[in-house]
Amino acid sequence: MRKQEYAIVDIETTGGNASHSRITEIAIIIHDGSTVLERYETLVNPEKDIPPSIFGLTGINNEMVAHAPIFDDISEKVMEMLTDRIFVAHNVNFDYSFVHHQLAQAGLKWTAKKLCTVRAARKIKPGLGSYSLGNLCNSLNIGLENRHRAGGDADATAQLFSLLREWDDEGVIDQMIKKTAQDQRLPPNLPQEDFNALPEKPGVYYFYNQAKKVIYVGKAVNLKKRVTSHFTGNNINQQRQHFLRDIYGISFEVCATELMALLLECTEIKKLWPTYNRALKRFEAKFGIYQYEARNGYKYLAIGKVSKFQICIHEFNSLHTGINLLRSLAEQFEIDHRFCKYSRPEEGDFFYTPEVKELPDPLLHNEQVDNAIDFLLHNRPSFAIIDKGRSADERSCIWIENGHFHGMGYIPRDTAIHDPEDVKSYVTLYKSNQYIEQLIFAYAEKYPGKVFFNKHFTK
Repeated sequence: MRKQEYAIVDIETTGGNASHSRITEIAIIIHDGSTVLERYETLVNPEKDIPPSIFGLTGINNEMVAHAPIFDDISEKVMEMLTDRIFVAHNVNFDYSFVHHQLAQAGLKWTAKKLCTVRAARKIKPGLGSYSLGNLCNSLNIGLENRHRAGGDADATAQLFSLLREWDDEGVIDQMIKKTAQDQRLPPNLPQEDFNALPEKPGVYYFYNQAKKVIYVGKAVNLKKRVTSHFTGNNINQQRQHFLRDIYGISFEVCATELMALLLECTEIKKLWPTYNRALKRFEAKFGIYQYEARNGYKYLAIGKVSKFQICIHEFNSLHTGINLLRSLAEQFEIDHRFCKYSRPEEGDFFYTPEVKELPDPLLHNEQVDNAIDFLLHNRPSFAIIDKGRSADERSCIWIENGHFHGMGYIPRDTAIHDPEDVKSYVTLYKSNQYIEQLIFAYAEKYPGKVFFNKHFTK
């Protein structure tokens, strides 16, 4: 039986992700765990221009690769050297994604077990200031020539690998290369202990970059399972590759229910506006209902786009929702439809059609508009949702005030709740938005038995 061998790989590319970029140089060093057995290195014609920023980093330009082989021409050689060997690289998922993608484009199906020397170094030599290849070479007295070239970086990685094997008294590397090794799927800069601390409970998790700034907020029914899902698979799109490289830490907050996790996620995204959150940013209110008075003394209600410089009475995610509410208010308070605008008017705009019935009495009309606004602001339901807690010793509570999310928190199970003030004293205040309110009202309609202090939701 042949001794286990390793293919230590480094590549240079035209960019940061395999789906839109191409390999410009590749070096493969075959290693048996202690000795280098074989070495292969070549420039590769990427069949596309090399950006100036990449030339500045690597020194590889279009002229240098113009007469180099394209990847298809070397694919069988690369496949031969990688087959039945452990794929080793510094930040292994980056190199693996490119090689896997370009072999597949050449019609070759290949997979391999992987070993990341960043993660191995973190485990075997903990406490170093940085685990970038350049800084590790400085810390561990490894010679590094031709930095940011495939051959130079591969040689340095091979030396690092030999040292790690020598220092590995606890069999860390053998554990890491097992197919089921969990940490092999983790981003290279994420400490294993951050991932290990995640519980299998509902809650909200936060990803941090190197500057300890939150770059992503997510909610989960099972925190451990959900975070793991970010790191599995071989997705090569640009956003995911950049996302994984930017993750340097994780924190979390356990929530009693999925609803509370959803609410916390929404408010945290609104507050922190993380770089990689996109989905919930769509739910920022885009339209509002406005009231204005024309020069003739009549008050109007109008739907328009939300502006930083104008205060609206109520906000909506969609124009359709706003129009429906305005129509409902006009019918409930008998407001003449001619004074309801379904797009934001210019100041002083006045709608009047002479051939229709005469205009209503201005005092009565304005009173009807004021009543509609007062109803919208002050007569929406207030209620509590009381649910299970994070443990058997508590209950969770969510409070809605005049139709707006007021806050949420936890109440000791042995505490008696007699009125709304008892609930409100236990909640942490949060900002509301229409998306959050939709979530809460839908939940209250579905589970009326968990709603207290409001007759709208019958038990």
